Amino acid sequence: MSLTRNVYTRYTTKAFDPARRIPPEVFAELETLLRFAPSSVNSQPWHFFIADDDAGKARIARATPAAYAYNEGKIRNASHVVVLAVRKDLDDAHLAALLEQEDRDGRFPTREARANQEKARAFYVGLHRNELKDVQTWASKQVYLALGALLLGAATLELDAAPLEGFDTQILDAELGLAERGLTSLVIVALGYHSGDDFNARLPKSRLPAERVITRL
Repeated sequence: MSLTRNVYTRYTTKAFDPARRIPPEVFAELETLLRFAPSSVNSQPWHFFIADDDAGKARIARATPAAYAYNEGKIRNASHVVVLAVRKDLDDAHLAALLEQEDRDGRFPTREARANQEKARAFYVGLHRNELKDVQTWASKQVYLALGALLLGAATLELDAAPLEGFDTQILDAELGLAERGLTSLVIVALGYHSGDDFNARLPKSRLPAERVITRL
């Protein structure tokens, strides 16, 4: 298996084949990638909403009116669609849940180790909440780490994907009841298999040369 091959061949799909479905056991691997994505101080400030039938995809597609209509077909024709949402704040209840889960999973060989983890996470959450006042922005960066894992994982599994920021956040948040859960939507990812109408499948990739973006120290 070549990692660079997957990097070279993956691209943003512009048209999906509605007749092709991702097998459940394959999609289960993507769910695992999302759950186990890295995040700063293991904050896991995310929630993932998955639609794998027409009704679920239609709910998400409601967030593509007018200026975003070009993304409606991608959502409706994909096999699966994932909405990546972020917590607006990392409140005490969430932090406590993280700590308890880490304890159950055996992360703390001693009580001191548990206390140190709690203190370190509280420091960074407090820094972004009280001093930098960018806790949601900081949390969003963690969700985009999960997005990167999802896209590369899809390529590894020979699936096509389209990350979409072109949608009405207010409409989608209302449709999924996100505000009541302290969440807001960040990005939609359509997943499946491209169709013959996907012009982007035939185009070469284009990136700046290595010397423009990599400096060896």
